[in-house]
Amino acid sequence: MDRRIFVFSLMLLVVATLFMLNLLAGAIDIPAKEVFSALFGGENVKQSWAYIVLESRLPQAITSVLSGSALAVSGLMLQTVFRNPLADPSIFGISSGAGVGVALAVLLYGGTISAWTYSVSGFVAVFIAALIGAMVVIVIIFLFSMIVHNDVMLLVIGIMVGYMSSSIISLLSFFSTEAGVKSYVVWGMGDFSGVSMQQMPIFAFVVVIGIIGSAFLIKPLNQLMLGEHYALNLGVNIKVVRNLMLLLTGVLTAIVTACCGPVSFVGLAVPHIVRLLLPTSDHGILMPATILMGAIVALFCNLLCVLPWGGGMMPLNAVTPVIGAPMVIYIIMRKRN
Repeated sequence: MDRRIFVFSLMLLVVATLFMLNLLAGAIDIPAKEVFSALFGGENVKQSWAYIVLESRLPQAITSVLSGSALAVSGLMLQTVFRNPLADPSIFGISSGAGVGVALAVLLYGGTISAWTYSVSGFVAVFIAALIGAMVVIVIIFLFSMIVHNDVMLLVIGIMVGYMSSSIISLLSFFSTEAGVKSYVVWGMGDFSGVSMQQMPIFAFVVVIGIIGSAFLIKPLNQLMLGEHYALNLGVNIKVVRNLMLLLTGVLTAIVTACCGPVSFVGLAVPHIVRLLLPTSDHGILMPATILMGAIVALFCNLLCVLPWGGGMMPLNAVTPVIGAPMVIYIIMRKRN
C-alpha cells in the first residue's frame, strides 16, 4: 500500500476513534450504550445524560475538530509564505489582537458592548470584540506589508505588535476589577467547550469557509516553496498571495480565539508533525493531512483535559505545550545540526 494512502487512512481512523472517545469520556461516567442511544435519538435515555452528551460533549468534540484544523492550516500557510519553521498565528500578534479585544470587552466594559441603541453581552460580545481586535492587527500588518517587502522584517513587526498588545492587556488588567480579571484569566487558559450547539452553525460556517479559501492557495504555496524569483517567473503575485493568506489566517485565528481562547502550539507543531509523517513539500498533500492532524491533536488534548481523574476540566493551555514544546525543541536542534 502507498505510504500516503496508509497515513491518510490511519489519520481518518484516529480522528473517528478520538471523536468517539471524547463523547464517551468525562467527569460523569455514562455507559457507552447510553451515549450512542442519546446520539441516535433513543427515547429511554436518562434526560441528564442526554443533555451532557448532546449539549456538552458533542459540541466540544466538534469544536475541537474545527479549531485544531483551523489553527493547523494557519500555521502551515504562515510557515510556507514566510519560510520560517517557527511561524504560527500568534507570531504576528493576531492572537494577541483578539486578546486585546476580549480584554476591552471583559475588563473595561464588563462583558457588555453597546453602540447607539444596540447592546450585546456574553458570548456574542466576546466574539465580536475578539474578531475586531484580530482584524485591527491584520489591517496593521497589511499596511506594513505594502511598505516592507522583507518577510523577516514583517515577522519582527508582527512580534512587536504582539508585545504592544500584551502591554495593553496588562494595563487593562491592572485597572480592572477582581471579577473582570478572573473572567479574562479563565478565558486565556483555553477551552473547547465555549461553543454551544446553537452557536455551532456560525462557528462551523466561518471555519469551513476559511479552510476552503486556504485550499485555493495550494498552487501558489507550492510555487513559493521553490523560491520567490521562481514564483514571480510563473506569474505569482506574491503580495496578493501573502495578503490573502494573512486575511484567511486572521479570520480563522480570530474565530477560534474568540470562542476557545488563545490556544497555544497547535498551529506551530502540527505542520511539522505532518512533514515528519509525509516528507513532501506538495501542499496538495500537506494541507489535507494538516487538517486531519490538527483535528487529531486538538481532540487528543481535549480528551486529556476532560478525563475523569481530576473530577473536573483542566485548562487547555496546560496540555497543548506538552505536545508543542518538544516539537519546537526538535526543530531548533534539527536546524542546528
